[in-house]
Amino acid sequence: MNFIPHQLAPGTLVAEIEAEGIVMGSLEEALQVLGDAYYNGFDRVMVRVEQLNPDFFDLSTGLAGEILQKFAQYRMGLIIVGDFSQFPSASLAGFIRESNKGQHIRFVASLEEGLK
Repeated sequence: MNFIPHQLAPGTLVAEIEAEGIVMGSLEEALQVLGDAYYNGFDRVMVRVEQLNPDFFDLSTGLAGEILQKFAQYRMGLIIVGDFSQFPSASLAGFIRESNKGQHIRFVASLEEGLK
């Protein structure tokens, strides 16, 4: 796994994850990504839908809550990029809407949108 750096604003660096397959399959893997990004001077991490464990999008597993809580707790922004319509859950749609109202977590459709 590598990070592609993006300058979001002066003093704000985003780490786009460059990797094939799932990089955040568990809370432990998410914490590893968070730590690696932090120690490399990044302020936010950008991950694609396909790089997350599909259980992340099943809110009953609790995985999304655990991961997002850690990113918020450590004040590391997380931008999740992809097509969320593939997960037809009303509770997930509500979760995404509420998360997008906060400061640390964003669900966006494209890389360009995530870098705004």
